[in-house]
This record gives sequence, structure tokens and C-alpha cells, in this order.
Amino acid sequence: MNYLWAFMILTGIVYAAFHGTLPAITDAAIDSAKEAVTLCIAMTGVMSFWVGLMKIAENSGMIAGLSRKMEPLLRFLFPRLPKEHIANKYIATNMIANMFGLGWAATPAGLKAMEALEELNVEECAKRGRTKKRAPDIATDEMCTFLIVNISSLQLIPVNIIAYRGQYGSVNPAAIVGPALLATSCSTLAAIIFCKIKERFRRE
Repeated sequence: MNYLWAFMILTGIVYAAFHGTLPAITDAAIDSAKEAVTLCIAMTGVMSFWVGLMKIAENSGMIAGLSRKMEPLLRFLFPRLPKEHIANKYIATNMIANMFGLGWAATPAGLKAMEALEELNVEECAKRGRTKKRAPDIATDEMCTFLIVNISSLQLIPVNIIAYRGQYGSVNPAAIVGPALLATSCSTLAAIIFCKIKERFRRE
């Protein structure tokens, strides 16, 4: 990816040099840098607000309550994951954060969930032994399912996109809520169907 971006930038500079538009590139670079800093400041405020709310929800027990409400869904998505395993908490927290469009807040919980799933995989490999389909360096069905569901990311309130639209002068930044909900619902449904089909073929 770095090589691709470097190639595109160099191509633009060379093209501008031959057509006498280098000053325009300089102005665009300065303006883009200014916009990037402004956007970062705006997003820092938005994310601080929502991440703070998530922390309050966690400390007040709201996240734990929502996690318990999500147990049937977790059992459906991860039928072989032990009910009391710590990975359930991290997976639920990640999914809740993603539902509110808090990708940055969801990432730490997602990493913790993957670490917990990997520890479980190592423990099971130690008990049952290594096979062609199970080893510490082979992703389990639970890990693959979590990764795909996390990527598809059902979003009830796409906070990041709303913030971007507001930063760039959208008349109605929240108008994206409906289309985003529809699109992410379809992507999440497709992800779940795909995972269940793969699990069935793997068992067979």
C-alpha cells in the first residue's frame, strides 16, 4: 500500500511539473494538511465523548447487562465457546461499540477477544492434540466468525460518518443513519450466513 501511494504521489508531481501546475499541488498539500489537523481535532472531541459514555456504561453495569441480553446471539454465533469464558465479554463489548459506530472504542475489545480465543485454542490443542484443522497457529471457527462479524459491523448510529459529514458542512449529517443501518444489516446478515455455511461444510 505504501508503494502504491508513493507511486500515485510521484506520478502527480511529475505530471504537474510537465504541465506547469506545481504551485497548485503545493497549495493543495497545504490545504489538505490544514483540513487533516482540523478533522483530527473534531474527531478527537467526538470520540472522547462517545468513548467516555462507553466507559460510564461499563462502570455502571450497563455493558454487563447488555452482554447478558446478547447471550442467545453469542450462543448462536459461537456455539462451541464456553458460556462463562472471558471472550464472551470482550466479543459483546466489541459488538456493542460497533453498533454505535465507535470503531476506535471497539478495537481494544476486539483485540482482547482475539487474544482470549487464541488462549482457548491453545488450551484445547494441548488437551486434544494437534490436527490438520486445529493447531495454535490455525484460526478456529470462532475466531473467523468473530473477525467476519466485526468487519461487517452492524451500526445503529454511525457516529464517525456523522462526525465527518458535520465537519464538511452537511446540512443533515444524521441523514446517513437509515442507509447505514440498511447496508450494515445486509452485510452482517450475509456474514452470518456465510459463517454458518462454512461451519456446516467443515463439520461434514
